[in-house]
Amino acid sequence: MAFYNQYLNWTLLGSSGLQWAEAIGIFLIIIFGVLILKAVIMGWLKVIAKKTKNDFDDALLDAIDEIKWPFYVLIALFSAAGYLSVNNILDKITFILTILVVVFYIGKILRVIIVHGARLLGEKNKSKDEVPDDTMAHVLSTIIQIFIWVGAILFILSNLGFNVGTALAGVGIGGIAIAFALQNVLSDIFASFSIYFDKPFKKGDYIVIGTDMGVVERIGIKSTRIKTLQGQELVVSNKELTETRVNNFKKMERRRAVFTLGVTYDTSVKKLEKIPKIIAKIFERVDNADLDRAHFKSYGDFSLNYEIVYYVNAPDYAIYMDIQQDVNLEIKRTFEKEKIEFAYPTQTLFIEKLKK
Repeated sequence: MAFYNQYLNWTLLGSSGLQWAEAIGIFLIIIFGVLILKAVIMGWLKVIAKKTKNDFDDALLDAIDEIKWPFYVLIALFSAAGYLSVNNILDKITFILTILVVVFYIGKILRVIIVHGARLLGEKNKSKDEVPDDTMAHVLSTIIQIFIWVGAILFILSNLGFNVGTALAGVGIGGIAIAFALQNVLSDIFASFSIYFDKPFKKGDYIVIGTDMGVVERIGIKSTRIKTLQGQELVVSNKELTETRVNNFKKMERRRAVFTLGVTYDTSVKKLEKIPKIIAKIFERVDNADLDRAHFKSYGDFSLNYEIVYYVNAPDYAIYMDIQQDVNLEIKRTFEKEKIEFAYPTQTLFIEKLKK
């Protein structure tokens, strides 16, 4: 009993033994209580997650699982510090650390939820051959985290007695100056949001910009990277992409193809009439292509010209070229069999001999 009374009267850093005992007890109760509560909540959510068809609960589980032991320790330490007489100093330290850790984990939870939600939305709206892209989700989560951290720092400064109003005024003036200095960068950032929400193209699309063309590899916060046909990486600012015409061949379901051929002027009318029928029969044997028309179009300088129009039922350029090659070979083979001659640039000079 004497030892117990001696312990209660013992002081450390201005706090009695009883105060330290209460603080340690509160610390341990909160630590174990929060851990048990987390285990119960996680178990409950896992049971619900197995019964639901949506993946939002999976994202919630991932978000809660991001909260690690430093968060629980600081929450318990902050609560226990109120039982000690040194709380003026210890409270401020634990308060600052707790706010920083809370903001850190809030940022991680928001990132998990935003990225997971963006993936679900992308999988819902994408086609089977579309490449998912969660780049903008990471950009959005980063921007949100920046605002959260700025707010947390201002909140800490306000509780420490600093004049936040003056700081906000300074931040506002500095922000205007920075905005003027970085207006080109900000234009690209806003353009990236425009590309993400308007979706003129996505990752994996084959696009043509002026004389450049290639496959979109990444849409960043300032620029978009394109893998060109020659193999190099083309970096284009997002602002430029929103201000120019972009041909997106990934959106093309059918490719319209037009080509011409010419035969000699010596070709008989009977054979000229037969040529469109020959072309039609050739396309009957060609897969993934539908003939639109084949007509004797015009009289050229050295040939009788035909125009053939057909549709390729696939957007792939290689498929189009394979079909065009097969059609050309079949036309050549059939024309040789029918003795129809292709025209080539020639001139025939007729000389009339005058009688004396």
